[in-house]
Amino acid sequence: MSTSRRIAAWFAAGCALALLAGCATGPRVTTEADPRADFSAYRTWAFYSPLAIERDGYETASSEAAKAAVRAQMENRGYRYDEGSPDLRVNINAYLERRTDVSTVPTVDYAYYYSYRARGYVAVPYWNDRTQVYRYTEGTMNVDIIDVRQNRLVWEGIAVGRVGNSREPAERNARINTAVVEIFARYPHRAGASGAPM
Repeated sequence: MSTSRRIAAWFAAGCALALLAGCATGPRVTTEADPRADFSAYRTWAFYSPLAIERDGYETASSEAAKAAVRAQMENRGYRYDEGSPDLRVNINAYLERRTDVSTVPTVDYAYYYSYRARGYVAVPYWNDRTQVYRYTEGTMNVDIIDVRQNRLVWEGIAVGRVGNSREPAERNARINTAVVEIFARYPHRAGASGAPM
C-alpha cells in the first residue's frame, strides 16, 4: 500500500472516529425558563392531562418509564405530587424521526501509465470523493412545566439524540431515564426555595 493511500485511509478512519465520538456523548439538551415566573411560589405538581406522550389515550411502557423518571426528578427537587390542586403541571412529549447523514471525504489514488519516452510506468495521481451515507433514528423528548394558575409555560427542557436499535425494555428505560436526568440537570429550582437557582 502506497504512502498516499495509507494517509487517505488514516484520514477516513479519523473522520469516522470523530463522528462516533460525537454520537457517544449523550443527548443535546436545551432549556428555556420564563424570566417572569416566580419559581419560589411553586410547591406542588401533577401530570398534564392528557399527556402528549400518551396522545392515543393510553399508557405505554415508554410513557410509564418517562413518567417515573419525571416523578423522581420532581420529588428530588422537593415538589409534592397533588392531583387535586397543583401549582405546576408537567407535560411530556417524545417522538422518533429517521435521519440521514451524508459525508464526503476527498481521497487520492494513482493510475499507472506506460511512458514510451521514459520507457517505464509512471504514477499519475488523481483525486476523487468518497461518499458515505449514515442512516439512524433520532429521538426528541420535551418536558414542559406549566404554571396552572396562569396557564402558561414557565420552563421547557428538550433532549435530542441518536436512538439505538435495541428493543430490550431495560435498555429503553435506561435511555429514557438518562434523557430525563440530563434535562432536569438544567432545571435550577427547588420547591418553595427563594428565587435564586440551586
